[in-house]
Amino acid sequence: MTITVSAAEPTSELPISRDPLPGAPTAPATLEAIGISAWFGKRKVLERCSLLMEARKVTALIGPSGCGKSTFLRILNRMHEVIPGAMIAGGVELDGTDIYSGALSPTKVRTRIGMVFQKPNPFPSMTIRQNVLAGLRLSGVTNNDKDALVEESLRRAGLWNEVGDRLDEGGMALSGGQQQRLCIARALAVKPQVLLMDEPCSALDPISTRVVEETIGALADDVTIVIVTHNMQQAARVSDRCAFFLVEESGEPGRIVEEGPTAKMFDSPDDQRTLDYVTGRFG
Repeated sequence: MTITVSAAEPTSELPISRDPLPGAPTAPATLEAIGISAWFGKRKVLERCSLLMEARKVTALIGPSGCGKSTFLRILNRMHEVIPGAMIAGGVELDGTDIYSGALSPTKVRTRIGMVFQKPNPFPSMTIRQNVLAGLRLSGVTNNDKDALVEESLRRAGLWNEVGDRLDEGGMALSGGQQQRLCIARALAVKPQVLLMDEPCSALDPISTRVVEETIGALADDVTIVIVTHNMQQAARVSDRCAFFLVEESGEPGRIVEEGPTAKMFDSPDDQRTLDYVTGRFG
């Protein structure tokens, strides 16, 4: 199935007659991109990218800057379409359900497929507790035991032991690494099936990076994770599978050159360009 979506003509203007994913499942889901191409206006930035991101696995998207990794990540939860002039072709399926279906709203998609950004972005006027719960209010998700949810989310993000006794302090008072884990807790509070991470450690010091990586490892059994990283050592440490993106010639769109188990991608990839990149010969 192939569809085209633009910011000017979003699929959400179609009648929303039902939610094809009933209830509030929290089990990790398989996410599959099928023949994804993407444009910013007339500039094509991705060319027919297909990738299966397995449930309970960490998939790392690697490749040089400017090859479309972050664009691909945003397409996976319908954030690409909010950019003026942005378009896509292809499909994305969450456990077999097309997330670009007119019957599934972008808000519902982003509840099931959460996002953590490159720079920690706690809401500056909110306390730690309010930050964790902010996603519920924005997505319309209800929970009858908010105190338990706050503790659970902070524990899953590896932050409870550090902030559990000061939940009424401002989120911006935390260190950079703590702020990033607070953002992870905020994303987890709505019980997503998939968590997307766009270079979540690039603005952090090595100690904070290690803690966030340990958090990713602890979460993998409970949520499917897709991470963009330029750090090859990090990709090798945290991921089960990798997909290597590359722009082969200047002005061309990015493509997935190769994907597979992380160990194979680093030790014996099929494409010489993959080996050259992971060993630091370019990029």
